[in-house]
Amino acid sequence: MRLLLVEDEWGLVEALKAIFTKENYCVDICMDGENGLDYALTGIYDLIILDIMLPQKDGLTVLKELRQAKIETPVLMLTAKTELEDKIAGLDWGADDYLTKPFQTGELLARIRAVTRRKGEILCDDPSWGDLILRLKTREIICGAASVKLGLKEFLLLETLIVNSRQILSKEQLIEKVWGFDSEAEYNNVEVYISFLRKKINFVGSHVQIKVNRGIGYFLEMTARG
Repeated sequence: MRLLLVEDEWGLVEALKAIFTKENYCVDICMDGENGLDYALTGIYDLIILDIMLPQKDGLTVLKELRQAKIETPVLMLTAKTELEDKIAGLDWGADDYLTKPFQTGELLARIRAVTRRKGEILCDDPSWGDLILRLKTREIICGAASVKLGLKEFLLLETLIVNSRQILSKEQLIEKVWGFDSEAEYNNVEVYISFLRKKINFVGSHVQIKVNRGIGYFLEMTARG
């Protein structure tokens, strides 16, 4: 899952980045509202965590402009304020939830799970496809009694392919999801990690294959073995 964190308190940013990395979330960080809006408008994120008090453009304005642009990405608002008016304004403009600072890590993670579950965009349980299970906590793929651990990029690629298994994903889409919107990763990065993934899927004896439609992108397919 790819998150966008728009927050200007550096200490909190560093702490949340470490927490999200530990939870196998990919996170892009913006420390002002203008950049946060630019990133959010790409529509590539599964969840936006948005502070209200931001330089250049406040969080409520960012949220308002996102919704006016028809970006429906779930938004979790963060605020040090306790005034009811701010919470009502955020919810009225399309925020999905809010959390008042200071907060406990467990509550933040629970709210992230709840918001994405309500939107139906993220698989909160271990995702599976065909005979293959992707274990989120341990970053393993499992097929029957066999398992193998994935590197982070391999894990994110396979998760993206499973969650979006009804469509063909281009290299551009995979780079945005796995490496990030402003990444300098090249197309051959995708090819290299797809190759790694194929070897590990084959190692556990799965019938799942990562197929490529030349010039279009990648997709999953179940193939009978002889």
